[in-house]
Amino acid sequence: RAVREAVSLSASDALAQHVVDLNARDVPDLLRQLNGRTVTTSTGNVTLATAQAPVVMLEADWRSHFLAVITDPNVALMLLMLGMYGLFFEFANPGFVLPGVVGAISLLIGLFAMQMLPISYVGLSLIFLGIAFLIGEAFLPTFGSLGFGGIVAFVIGALMLMDTDVPGYGIPLPMIAAVAVFSVLFVLGVSRLALRARRRPVVTGSEGLIGSVGVVLDDGLLAGA
Repeated sequence: RAVREAVSLSASDALAQHVVDLNARDVPDLLRQLNGRTVTTSTGNVTLATAQAPVVMLEADWRSHFLAVITDPNVALMLLMLGMYGLFFEFANPGFVLPGVVGAISLLIGLFAMQMLPISYVGLSLIFLGIAFLIGEAFLPTFGSLGFGGIVAFVIGALMLMDTDVPGYGIPLPMIAAVAVFSVLFVLGVSRLALRARRRPVVTGSEGLIGSVGVVLDDGLLAGA
């Protein structure tokens, strides 16, 4: 009920309703209350002797802190988006290198974070499909059809991404809206830059010679003769 209905109890009520076994002020108080308690294990009944038990505190290392950050659903989604758009920018403008490197690293870290979360693979597939549609809109004359479909697929996929009812694991609606708007603006911006680059006249190679004025020198004619 605490998970599904958000029911909460005070410490005394939890003890009265047998939700918890006991209340303790701190770890030493807990060990004193557990001393002499009999518990049932797979090997039989065991009497706890915790009164003089040493207390060892284990601090989280940097790896645990790093995993705690990237496994936040919002951070994992942002890593996926950064990875996809970094690779997209690199493929659309080869030679920049940095967007491709950052995109590949972000995408791999995001996928690693996703495998540690209770995600819906249908939702993740819809997110990738939406990104693919948005990228396709930048190169294909679909008059907004792919772009609109990409936004719808992305929003639905983000809503379905977390396959759990545990509070705090869902993607907030403002976050989804912000990422969707950013995606549209990013694709439109990159597509505009690509169109400008395509409309520029070719200045190198054999195609750049078409329509140009050439000057032939006398020495060149004599050498050719």
